[in-house]
Amino acid sequence: MYDLIIIGAGPAGITAAVYAARKKINTLVITKDIGGQAAWSGDIENYTGYQFITGPDLAAKFEEHLKQYGLELKESQEVTRVFKEDALIQVEVKSGRFTAKAVIVASGKFSRKLGVPGENEFKNRGLTYCATCDGPLFAGKDVAVIGGGNSALDAALSLERICHHVYIVNNTEELGGDLIMRQKVLAGTSITIFNKARVLEILPSLTCKDKSDPRCKMLGGIKISLGSEEKIIDLSGVFVEIGLTPNADLVPEVKKNKRGEIIINNYNETSIEGIFAAGDVTDVPEKQIVIAAGEGAKAALSVFKYLMRKN
Repeated sequence: MYDLIIIGAGPAGITAAVYAARKKINTLVITKDIGGQAAWSGDIENYTGYQFITGPDLAAKFEEHLKQYGLELKESQEVTRVFKEDALIQVEVKSGRFTAKAVIVASGKFSRKLGVPGENEFKNRGLTYCATCDGPLFAGKDVAVIGGGNSALDAALSLERICHHVYIVNNTEELGGDLIMRQKVLAGTSITIFNKARVLEILPSLTCKDKSDPRCKMLGGIKISLGSEEKIIDLSGVFVEIGLTPNADLVPEVKKNKRGEIIINNYNETSIEGIFAAGDVTDVPEKQIVIAAGEGAKAALSVFKYLMRKN
């Protein structure tokens, strides 16, 4: 029995855990990894206190801060369901169940898929959803980034430093994202942009003839549409950056908006008493690291007040 279980250890979950520890709340943190989406980011220039820091470095700082408090932490654990039963909150994982008086769901988002032929076949065989994690594997090679928002532009700028050439495949008329990011990408000397383009298929090695050839098991290119024209680009890697989906299915009973985000009030309360939520999994309008951290702090303080009323 815990007073509080926090699901997720990204900026929202870690900040909530730090605030819970300072309030001496008996807390368990369950997470698949530490750092969340912050760890996937390249260069971060808008997190207060750091004029410049990389995503992995910021995630390491979060982890260091979290572990100073000696909280009980279960890593590499995937929560499958959260629900209320007899006034307590049940948190199921694949290996069992934990019980708490309150829960903060800070499970973030996961990468959206393209949904095209070859995507599943070449996942982790040249196709990836994390430029920060896997970019170094493609040093000196030609790669493509699929998408046109901030995450795609960030990926393209990170990859330009280590790859031979970066293609951006964007399905809108022009790139989105922040102006400063667009300017950096447009100034890139080894970046080619295809606007109003759509990926049709992920292809094996273009020299692959015999299915028993090991090259046939690795990504070798993409087929895209450019208006009425189709084009094949010879590549070694594809980075999918077309947005994220809230990881909210693990709490099926709480109310969500049309985007699948958990609806919360100003106190981070959900539609079920005792279940709180924070960060990108919620309907808070702006998805930023600093905002997620602030929401995590709010959620922990709300839980403290909730527990004081209940005890």
